[in-house]
Amino acid sequence: MIGSLASSKQDSRFPNPVNPDITSPIQRSSGVTYHPDMATQRTDPLVWLLVATIVGLHLLFARRYGYFRDELYYIACSEHLDWGYVDQPPLIAVLTWLARHLFGSGLIGLRLLPAMASGATVWLTAKTARDMGGSRLAQGIAALALVLAPICLILWHWMTMNAFEPLLWTTCAWLALRATSTRNGRYWLVFGAVAGVGLENKYSMAFFGAALMAGLLLTRERRWMTSRCLWFGGAVALLIFLPNLVWLYRHDFPFLELMHNVRMSGRDIVRGPLPFIVDQAVILGPLSALLWGAGAIWLLLNRDSGFRVLGWTYVIVLVTIMLLKGKNYYATPAYPMLFAAGGVALERATTERFRWFRALYPTLLIAGFVAIAPFSLPLLSPERFIAYQERIGWKPPASENQRNGPLPQYFADEFGWDEMAREVARVYNSLSSAERARTAIFANNYGEAAAIDFFGPKYGLPKAISNHQTYWYWGPRDFDGSTAIVLGSNSGRDRDFFERVDIAGWVRHPYSRLDEHFPILVCRGLKTDFHTLWPQIKRWN
Repeated sequence: MIGSLASSKQDSRFPNPVNPDITSPIQRSSGVTYHPDMATQRTDPLVWLLVATIVGLHLLFARRYGYFRDELYYIACSEHLDWGYVDQPPLIAVLTWLARHLFGSGLIGLRLLPAMASGATVWLTAKTARDMGGSRLAQGIAALALVLAPICLILWHWMTMNAFEPLLWTTCAWLALRATSTRNGRYWLVFGAVAGVGLENKYSMAFFGAALMAGLLLTRERRWMTSRCLWFGGAVALLIFLPNLVWLYRHDFPFLELMHNVRMSGRDIVRGPLPFIVDQAVILGPLSALLWGAGAIWLLLNRDSGFRVLGWTYVIVLVTIMLLKGKNYYATPAYPMLFAAGGVALERATTERFRWFRALYPTLLIAGFVAIAPFSLPLLSPERFIAYQERIGWKPPASENQRNGPLPQYFADEFGWDEMAREVARVYNSLSSAERARTAIFANNYGEAAAIDFFGPKYGLPKAISNHQTYWYWGPRDFDGSTAIVLGSNSGRDRDFFERVDIAGWVRHPYSRLDEHFPILVCRGLKTDFHTLWPQIKRWN
């Protein structure tokens, strides 16, 4: 569909529209020789090799550790399909539902779609470089830099919203580039459809869309503001997003309340402008900073206003995230288009005397990645990773104030869930059959609740209840308040609510986060009606 758009009728509001039937190339003001059929050219074999490599790596190491905290939560959400959730739009629950039913709930089946998304993003990055006028060198370097970007490897490892966000942003960037290149307004209709899907995946797509519109206004491409196709594209995005918007309205916008609570709690690490930018270099790979930095400058200083739109988009996204005190990885989806631009910039800057750098730079990228590869994928066993981390004396920058154990937070969140469920089952089965029938498993965190829901059935456990995030909407089920097994508590406040509180076991995994080390409490005799108490214990943070 997208490839055929170049042959459709051009937007009559623009002077000198590109005629897709013209076979001669068109020289753009940037010096890029643009051909209408450029988007249909074959992908270079090197790019396909990199695509296969990234997909293969993710599938090869999919089972090295365990289920990620958020993956378990999304599995629980997929059992309660709805148009929205407290902390995310509905698409991730739908994708998780599809993965479970098509490929199974094992780690490979669950992580197949994210792996495919990684390959698609690498391919589209190379395609974007080609449409910017890059040859094989530019395409290959752009794809290679993305394959070796540590934060991208981390985010593509799990079935989460973040695995699909770079693909959706890069697709929108490419569509915007095609629209400004061909003067074909119908690309904006597809842009709107992809942006709408992006909003159903993660609300940050709104930042990208708004930044791109600002980029249009800041360049000669502001003439698109009179195009009906652009506004129809916006209407398409709104129409796709509308079901979730209605859900948010009917539930009093819980996501905004959640974000307010997160800011008040101090959970997220807030960086100043310079440390934030330094973090970008670290999480994307220090040597790749040359590439995306050059790409940003090349876009911003380009004589072609269509390219400058993407440069302004990145700058506005980056500034917005910093002003809103977002996490250091929130800007990650904007970098594939910068890698593409950087590949073209490097290609043009290394002619004649500097051609030697064309071979040196990819070599440096690969060599630099080798040292930090164990931080990007679970290549090593936990024991060997800890030893390696201690030997090199470096840790990746954190994005949250969490009590981590010996592993980085993103790896630690893959450990301890099955073991926790097994220990809870031991406590649960130590109760009499009569008491078990009246016992609820209450978790203070969605990760603990989702782990009980996923691993509990093989141990004979009932579904968990929780006051955290969307679990609060799912309610206390049939719990009558007589007996509860409580997880994720230090037993302090529980003694205010129950007549008797006993420590019946402990959850301690050597590689999990330290805040996932807690006593398993058996609480009896709730002092008030649980259904009356439920609205008062809502916990969104």
